[in-house]
Amino acid sequence: MELRIAEIMRILPHRYPFLLIDRIVEVDGDRRIVAIKNVTINEPFFVGHFPDAPVMPGVMIVEAMAQAGAIMGLLHCSPEAIHNSLVYFIGIDEARFRRPIVPGDQLRIVVDVLRRKGKVWKMKGQVLVDGELAAEATLLSSISPKP
Repeated sequence: MELRIAEIMRILPHRYPFLLIDRIVEVDGDRRIVAIKNVTINEPFFVGHFPDAPVMPGVMIVEAMAQAGAIMGLLHCSPEAIHNSLVYFIGIDEARFRRPIVPGDQLRIVVDVLRRKGKVWKMKGQVLVDGELAAEATLLSSISPKP
């Protein structure tokens, strides 16, 4: 399954400048999702995050992994539930940043489900650039009704 930006925007509530997934290139049932994020110099965080040597902030890298995981979780909800639910990021463990991510990089975000219990998902996220591991983290999220 491949999802382009219009389909992603029908699933996730995030919008510019906080939508960090450009495309979904693979979904393997409820086990794995692979997303793409193209990093450009036009990203708003580069204005203030080391302007003379722009580097994508680690929190934004983790958020991109979390958004890919949220898409995975929401794909397993009914269409009505997608529009009436939010995915809350409830935990992060073992975050590691292996190399800087800079404008021009294309992130391949791979998220594997470790465990799922009801509406709570535990996932392992990895971000690769040109096949090299750039970042990784274990993420915990919960799908809940919108307030």
